Amino acid sequence: MESAIYPGSFDPVTYGHIDIIKRAADIFDRLTVSVLNNRVKTSLFSVEERVNIIKEVTKDIPNVSVASYDGLLIDYCKQTNANVIIRGLRAITDFEYELQMAQTNRKLGEDVDTIFLTTSLEYAYLSSSTVREVASFGGDISKFVPPFIADMVYERYGVVR
Repeated sequence: MESAIYPGSFDPVTYGHIDIIKRAADIFDRLTVSVLNNRVKTSLFSVEERVNIIKEVTKDIPNVSVASYDGLLIDYCKQTNANVIIRGLRAITDFEYELQMAQTNRKLGEDVDTIFLTTSLEYAYLSSSTVREVASFGGDISKFVPPFIADMVYERYGVVR
């Protein structure tokens, strides 16, 4: 059984993330969307909130589970018996960083590979930080995230829409 992990901060999860989740779920028997508990970053949503949000958007995809982790991704892969890491690429600027991380993970765990999925063109510009910035100024994020997530983001920023 091929098991993959799609790690990230997902703060918030966007249509671009959801696109990668659906496509990876079509490729692998089991996909775990893994929310990083990064204590260094200040997040809009707690880890638990992000896990619950992703559970909601993936509830109709039977081979997808959602969890959180902290520490090294390669250690988490070993703990969960995942042999593939999924990473989305939007632009060439993503590739340099992602390649370095993939090579580091491969050195740390020789039995774990990284597979890159290029983002669908309609989401190539999209990032969670863009969503947060636009929302913080009261801009329309309805094309970036599902409606219930947009409501949650606006609420966090105290934006009345």
